[in-house]
Amino acid sequence: MQGPISMNDPSSIMAKARHYLQTDIQQLTRVADELDPAIASAVPVICNAIRSGRKLIFTGMGKSYHIAAKCAATFTSTGSPSVRLHPSEAPHGDLGILNDGDVVLLLSYSGESREILQLVPLLRRAKVDLIAVTGSHENQLARLADLNISVRIEKEACPFNLAPTTSALVTLAVCDTLAMLVHEELGFTREAYSRLHPGGAIGDSLSLRVRDIMRSGDRLPHCQETDSIQQAVLVMTRCKSGAVGVLNAQDLLTGIYTDGDLRRTLTRSVDLNLTPLKDHITADPISIPPDAEASEALKLFSRHNIDDLLVVDADRKLVGVVDLQDIPKLKLFQEDSEC
Repeated sequence: MQGPISMNDPSSIMAKARHYLQTDIQQLTRVADELDPAIASAVPVICNAIRSGRKLIFTGMGKSYHIAAKCAATFTSTGSPSVRLHPSEAPHGDLGILNDGDVVLLLSYSGESREILQLVPLLRRAKVDLIAVTGSHENQLARLADLNISVRIEKEACPFNLAPTTSALVTLAVCDTLAMLVHEELGFTREAYSRLHPGGAIGDSLSLRVRDIMRSGDRLPHCQETDSIQQAVLVMTRCKSGAVGVLNAQDLLTGIYTDGDLRRTLTRSVDLNLTPLKDHITADPISIPPDAEASEALKLFSRHNIDDLLVVDADRKLVGVVDLQDIPKLKLFQEDSEC
């Protein structure tokens, strides 16, 4: 155990903070490296229950109850209806949530929590599967459960090795991993996730379209191919944009001229008032349709390392522009292949 922290020494506090975080990281890595194969056995048990219209019930005592509550929320939000059950309330009527065919996940790192052990025979009155998540396979709860997932760690981040810090973290991480395995197996889709998350930042990220965030009308910077570079600069300045869309005589998008292009142009000592844009544009620029999801715009920004994204309709007409700084700070999900 390290010595006491000097509250007047920020470097000492930072060193301790890194030490505790490193302990969490090391132990979580250890659990990942030695991941209990029982997690693979738990997936079909849970999936079969969900496919049969049953639910998951998470329970734990003390800090484990709070972890259980979070796990129930995660499973519910990813297509597996789940509830939490407090072991102290269960004998006083809350066992009414229990139905045959449900799966109960019991979280107890020690596996010796008196309240959880007393709950097991009450749960057995219904035809349910019991999955325990404990710190070993050698404890009472592990022996009483149908399946036990061990998440053994060597030590807690707590300097006394007592407070359930790292053990709570790895329990949560393994349960979250189990949730992801289950939702993949069940074929839970992005569209289904959108239906379950209509509000908040996640809801915005799944429902917003490019047309909802693009600049249009008077804020849409555009020029003709025959306009001078000086005119383009004035348009960018007026629209507070880092680029202009460049149109041909038929008003179809043919290119883009950015502030980066301007800097390169200035190195060539050309007359900005006399030089037409068409000689300096980037032809066939990256673009996106207005009905695309806002998350698709973010992917294009990241993939092509650009700051301005032009929005065009099916006829190649410029209808808007998305500036990277206009993208809301949303939790925009990427496809697995791009993670």
